[in-house]
Amino acid sequence: MASKRRQGESSKTEKKKQKKTCEETAELCSCVGDEEVKRAVKEAWSQRSHYRQGDLELDCHPFPHCIIRNFLGSNAFVENLQRELLGLNFHEKSNDLYKFKQSDDLKKRTEPHIAGLRAALFGPFRSWLGGVLGVELEPTVDISCARYEYTDVLLCHDDELEGRRVAFILYLVPPWQSSDGGTLDLYSTDSNFQPQSIVKSIVPSSNTLVLFEVSPVSFHQVSEVLTEDKSRLSLGGWFHGASLERPPRYIEAPIPRSPHLPRDETLLLEWVNPVYLDISYQEQIQEEFEDSSEIQLKDFLKEEKFREVSEALRLTQIQWTKRGPPNKRCYEVASLDTLPLCVSACWELLRSEAFFLLLSNFTGLRLHYLCPADDDDDEDKDEGKEKEKEEDSATGSSTEAQSADTSREKELSTPVCCGELRRWCHGGYTLLHDAEAARAEYALDLVLPFCGADWQSEFGGFTCYVANEEDEELLTVHPEDNSLALVYRDKETLKFVKHVNHKSSSDSATCRALYDFSFVYYE
Repeated sequence: MASKRRQGESSKTEKKKQKKTCEETAELCSCVGDEEVKRAVKEAWSQRSHYRQGDLELDCHPFPHCIIRNFLGSNAFVENLQRELLGLNFHEKSNDLYKFKQSDDLKKRTEPHIAGLRAALFGPFRSWLGGVLGVELEPTVDISCARYEYTDVLLCHDDELEGRRVAFILYLVPPWQSSDGGTLDLYSTDSNFQPQSIVKSIVPSSNTLVLFEVSPVSFHQVSEVLTEDKSRLSLGGWFHGASLERPPRYIEAPIPRSPHLPRDETLLLEWVNPVYLDISYQEQIQEEFEDSSEIQLKDFLKEEKFREVSEALRLTQIQWTKRGPPNKRCYEVASLDTLPLCVSACWELLRSEAFFLLLSNFTGLRLHYLCPADDDDDEDKDEGKEKEKEEDSATGSSTEAQSADTSREKELSTPVCCGELRRWCHGGYTLLHDAEAARAEYALDLVLPFCGADWQSEFGGFTCYVANEEDEELLTVHPEDNSLALVYRDKETLKFVKHVNHKSSSDSATCRALYDFSFVYYE
């Protein structure tokens, strides 16, 4: 029996040896092992100054980042690593922030070159990097492989997540030019730590490692891949350690809200398709809307009015201003005092008292004093307010909270709206963000698009509704010419507009643009 046990132990040891010998050793570039270079990089990083030695470069504009070319010492190792990575299963990932393909976590992969690189990165290289930064980096392994192809993108973000200290990317790409897209773009920031504009773009180059400290100003993006015949393969992840201190989040001012304009039903008769002014048809619409909380009303404006506005939107007299910051949104808004008369009249229609009443008839919401109260809705909202008051009472802030509540109720007793006339071109988008989630409230969204008959869903520019802190999409509203979209959302529902990609302009002599009136109405 004893001899059998010894045999088993010997067999286990043998397997461990085989597993170990299966791992290929990844030799890193000589500059990483050079103590003099390490001291120089450490000093330059702490002084926020530029440093270059051989294949290593430290640049501190707009924030400190290090580029190490020929990171792996063996070309054969790079080729074999690339082959192993391309043999992995990749999963399509898509939300408001990104679209690309990602492998499973590489933490436990046993392929010899993947295992060898992982050991080198989170062993000797982690020690070197910790010495450079003067911090203790944890042995936590956080690494995966990403494959970006035509129209794939990762929009502006700062990588902030508890425990992430240094981000890294190792490129394994074919010969690559800036015209192929897929660059790593670095943003400058303003005094509120908000990203402003791209000030540096790093073109991917095979066997090049890029790393930077995750910080309040480390805003970056992977620009959209524009080449249709190349794949941008990279390994990326984070070294973990104590997070840097972050300033309080900047809260931007919301778009001002206004009550309706005093305009009567003459405006509706002039602009709206007569079918939608029929009371019995409005009752059908309301019944459908109350079932699903959303509806699209096709051919909403009279055809001649829609055509007139559609043509006027393309006139050069309208002044368009880009709206950011890029970690929240990127699109253009029209300056209202530059609108042609017919566009201005359409804007007035959507803000008019008569239109508020029409929306009330479509939705059953109390957007006009003539609209009857819905007791069920009132009870639901009252229950929510009672619950909030009970919670305030439990924390001892009852008086202040109730006072604020009363003040807010007075403000909201008159239905109000806010709106924009937007232009979406290639590169436009909006992103979900924490401040939006914190301010979410019951509201009716309206979008009236002017996109042209050839606008396709694969271009992007559609609006997605999601539950707060959930990935699953609840509803997608695709832009369609002269189709009025109405969506009622609660406090737990957020929305974003999907990135408008290169397909929107690739087969057109001029860049296509999607225009829309976007309004939000509050009871």
